[in-house]
Amino acid sequence: MTSKDFRSIISEVNLRAHTHLIGMLQEIRKDLRGLKRLPAQTIFTSLTTSDEWAFHHGGRKELQFNIGIERFDNIDELRYGVAFSFETSQSLPSIDVLIPKVKLFNDFMQLYSEKYADMRMWHYTRDGRSSDYMPISILPELVTENVFIFLGKRQPLVRLDYELLLNDLDRLLPLYKYIESGGSSQPILVATTAPFEFRPGGTAKKPSAIVSQVQRELNINLRHNVLQEALHRRLAERYGAENVGDEQQSGIGTNIDVVVRREGEYWFYEIKTAHSPRACLRQAIGQLLEYAFWPGTQEATRLIVVGETALDEEGAEYLHTLRERFSLPIEYEQIVT
Repeated sequence: MTSKDFRSIISEVNLRAHTHLIGMLQEIRKDLRGLKRLPAQTIFTSLTTSDEWAFHHGGRKELQFNIGIERFDNIDELRYGVAFSFETSQSLPSIDVLIPKVKLFNDFMQLYSEKYADMRMWHYTRDGRSSDYMPISILPELVTENVFIFLGKRQPLVRLDYELLLNDLDRLLPLYKYIESGGSSQPILVATTAPFEFRPGGTAKKPSAIVSQVQRELNINLRHNVLQEALHRRLAERYGAENVGDEQQSGIGTNIDVVVRREGEYWFYEIKTAHSPRACLRQAIGQLLEYAFWPGTQEATRLIVVGETALDEEGAEYLHTLRERFSLPIEYEQIVT
């Protein structure tokens, strides 16, 4: 690929971004910083575009939207997503300005990393490129000069899907806004927050027949889909299809895995793919409490953590304590596929 070809890709992204939320990035930056005029007219400018990579205008001291060329097995791919670049320069003489932003990134990942389960992280150090890994908090030892940390996806250059690329950048905007607002922007993953409104039925899931058994077992996103479909079938048989719905809007910009409606009351189910019941409980309880009791949400009378492993004696005692001492209606249910 020539530098002209890459710059043509960036121009196309800038052009198509006008119909996406990411196209408002410079307006968002203007509002966040209280500027009197737009910093730039496009996401990427000639000042922030090189022969093989580009970051958004103004992104040198920010979590930057980043697009670049990566080569794997002699195939050129386009990476796209967000990054921290700890390479010092005249415009970034010290990485100190980025350190509190890394902390905010980690805060966000602890809350919402599963929302980016279809994306991957990787990093470059002096030793070279890491392998891909699931979205997680950034390790302290990586926050040092000349390290580049990336969160996003890749596509083969020969068949770029610009709409997919821009949709994924849209999804990363709440992360960017949370970090660049100093944590004051609510870390939700949608532009507008729909109120809770029960809708029976199941959502269509991507077919999993094209992936290997190993991928189906170990990919968190795919495994979650399998468990969600199985749970929906079980609950529909038990309570009637008209009383069971998955991917229900919580009212605060997140989705509840499965909801059961019973005589004017609602039961919320949160699925976790961790192996141990303890890990499932740890990951799910905070989400369920937020779904049911955060201001503006629909209160639920039962909160059920769903995992693949049977609840052990210690887990049962823990839930009993939460119910008896704090009157929290939390339960655990095993799902086997």
